[in-house]
Amino acid sequence: MKKPLRTLMIPALAFAAISGLAACGGEGNGEAVKVGLICLHDETSTYDANFIKAMNEAVAKLGKKVEYKKAYLKTGIAEERICYDTAKELAELGCNVIFADSFNHQDHMLDAAKELPGVQLCHATGTNAKTANQDNYHNAFASIYEGRYLAGYAAGLKLLTMDNVNLDNNFKVGYVGAYPYAEVKSGYTSWFLGVRAALRDNQKDPSKVSMDVKFTNEWYDPDGEASAADALIKGGAVLVSQHADSMGAPGTCEQARVPNVTYNIETKTQCPNTYLAYSRINWAPYYEAVINAVYNKKAIEGEVNHNWTGTMATGSVEFNVNWDNFPADKKADFQAKMNAVEAEVKAKGSKKVFDCSTFTVGGQPVTSYMADTDGDFAGDTEAIVTEGSVSYFNESAYCSAPYFALDIDGINLPAQN
Repeated sequence: MKKPLRTLMIPALAFAAISGLAACGGEGNGEAVKVGLICLHDETSTYDANFIKAMNEAVAKLGKKVEYKKAYLKTGIAEERICYDTAKELAELGCNVIFADSFNHQDHMLDAAKELPGVQLCHATGTNAKTANQDNYHNAFASIYEGRYLAGYAAGLKLLTMDNVNLDNNFKVGYVGAYPYAEVKSGYTSWFLGVRAALRDNQKDPSKVSMDVKFTNEWYDPDGEASAADALIKGGAVLVSQHADSMGAPGTCEQARVPNVTYNIETKTQCPNTYLAYSRINWAPYYEAVINAVYNKKAIEGEVNHNWTGTMATGSVEFNVNWDNFPADKKADFQAKMNAVEAEVKAKGSKKVFDCSTFTVGGQPVTSYMADTDGDFAGDTEAIVTEGSVSYFNESAYCSAPYFALDIDGINLPAQN
């Protein structure tokens, strides 16, 4: 069984093509790294807005080390050949580092990397860098399952207080997902396990709650996300979360007065009556790691096999809770419980979140799973790890992109999926 590939600093192999860094200059020479950012949509998408916000934060922190201006931000770039063309355009503008933010940008970014040896091409959410054998091409993600689990735990605490929920009878929550990909499945499973954990920790039967999932088959589809949330609510969901990129689902929940947990966006202002919690990936630590590495002609700190995985510990995974939508007499107790669970998740990661004793598949415990850890859509790595008496799914340890693709009991998927 492979061990988790974790290091503080990768060998210089990842930046073996030193000529690719030469244009950036060495530490302290005052020559700024020029950075380009390719986004699938624009700021109207909560997903893309999150990347853009993080870039602005990283640039502000790095100061004179980096040059980033309006011409280097490219929005509305489809997951097609235009991504390759845009990467080439940014390189012609002098960018030393180019980031792209959507899964199917990856093949086009890799093609560009092969033709741009002096530029570092960094792709978020992808899977192919591990086997691409391209020194200037990188994948990155974060252990967002940690934040989703905690946001789910907050949702579970909310369920304890809802007058329209009888916790002793079967009831449902709902989830609006973009696609039935491992990234989405990992997210909604960790969120659902968080919901169940909160019930279990408060002496309620976690098996009483199930979750309906609706897929939009688009990352950004305000109407589709609103329709999916509406269908979930009409189907009996008493609380809804999402992995989709618009205000469609939160807005629908606000209109229906159904508690909602969001992704990448805090909706306390837009949805004051229903917003409970959110989680997000903060990409600023990754941007900073790459830009500092290029500026200093060093390897990217924390990268393994051209993959970088941010965590709560690196500041890459964030969540918060809107305690205003909890009963005042429960707030102190619930905050203490959230703090304790957060500390445990930070310490244990996937060992806590995907503990195999907390879920089954087809009525059976999960003892083995060959996960796709190199983007070939086949099982490559045994993902179930046993440490002492605990077995768990070792998510985001062998590559940065999520590879949890199990359909656990209690989660109800649409018939077509």
